[in-house]
This record gives sequence, structure tokens and C-alpha cells, in this order.
Amino acid sequence: MAQAELKKRLRSDYKFFLEYRTRWSDNDMYDHMNNSIYYFLFDSLVNSYLIQHCSLHPPTSSQVGLVVYSHCNYFAPLAFPAVVDLALRVNKLGRSSVTYEIGVFEQGREEVCAVGQFVHVFVERQTMKPGAKGMGESMREGLERIKAAGEDDKAKL
Repeated sequence: MAQAELKKRLRSDYKFFLEYRTRWSDNDMYDHMNNSIYYFLFDSLVNSYLIQHCSLHPPTSSQVGLVVYSHCNYFAPLAFPAVVDLALRVNKLGRSSVTYEIGVFEQGREEVCAVGQFVHVFVERQTMKPGAKGMGESMREGLERIKAAGEDDKAKL
């Protein structure tokens, strides 16, 4: 997707939200949140959703999600002491994979500061390969609830 379109993202484009209070240590020497922190937040947001809404229990789940792709587009800097709203949606849902989109918003502002994406492939813990039936049923049902309308159809064009 083009950066110009991503920059137009609104809170209403997302279905799950998590608040994050930045820490002093999140800032880098340029006095803004370091890019590695964004990826930390993406991972925390996605796993919070999976645990709360998809029956994931990381220590004992038979399936695990491996991140096979990630990227981020940055539009505006964030810095401590900002409070950030992390927003999540699913753009594409495959048999064993899911493409997430994450919007990063500073509380009190409508403009998106960053839009990230990452892809999980769910594999069997024992073999580290996708299972014959793909991801588990409760995982799929939970992910369907935050799927953006029509996104799979757009991806096929």
C-alpha cells in the first residue's frame, strides 16, 4: 500500500486498541522514540490481542506464531512523555498466516504517527512447520473479528 494512503489512516480504521505510556528510556539520542521501540510495541499489541481474544497461551500452546515479515512507515515523531494508542487490524487472513496492520496514534491527536505491518505464520511447536489444518479454530475466529472489510479482495487484484 502506498505511503500516502497509510498516512490517511484514522482510528476508525482499526478494531482493537491498547494504550502505552512512553518511558524515558524509549527516547534515543535524537530525543524521539527509537525505531526499535515501535517493533517492541507492535509485538506487544499483537500478542495482547492473541492472548485476550484468540485463546493463545504462549507457554503451552501447540501452535506458535513466527514473524516472517515486518516493516514500518513513520509519519510523525513521538517522544517521552507521550501516551500512545496502538491500534490493530487484520488485513489478510490465510490458512496458516495473518497480516496485521498497526496504527500508532498519540493520545489527543487524530493524525497517525506510524503505520506498521507484520506477518505471522502459525506453526506447530513440535515441528516448527504449519499444521495440516492451518491455524487453530479459536485463533481464526478471533482474528476474523478484527479483519478489515474487503482487504483480502483488494489484495487479490
